[in-house]
Amino acid sequence: RVVSNFVKQAIEGTPMTIYGDGTQTRSFQYVSDLVNGLVALMDGEHTGPINIGNPGEFTMKELADKVREVVNPDATTVYKENTADDPGRRKPDISRAKKLLGWEPVVPLAEGLQKMTGDFRRRLGKDEEGDGPAAKKAKK
Repeated sequence: RVVSNFVKQAIEGTPMTIYGDGTQTRSFQYVSDLVNGLVALMDGEHTGPINIGNPGEFTMKELADKVREVVNPDATTVYKENTADDPGRRKPDISRAKKLLGWEPVVPLAEGLQKMTGDFRRRLGKDEEGDGPAAKKAKK
């Protein structure tokens, strides 16, 4: 949810909300990598737990910076109190997927954000020629 929240907030020109101090980490995966991993798993002969994730790890601050870079350079952040049960780190171990399925994710975060942003702009009615922050900046 954090990626979609940040992208939506950046497109709309509202501050991206970081809960806590922003040092907690998450791993993000573009949907095509997930689908390809699941297909490899279903086509394979192996059973048992196999993580189909992305081991690339980013802090919430780093994610906000990347969204700012890709979506809206004028985007800002606001910090709010974090929940007590928020894990400090999330990073899947995909060694079994690599070894048994010959699979690993290939879409970098910035590329996934770019693809996602175009879709979000259309859904929000704020495409590059529309009325979003990027369009206003482009018109200057």
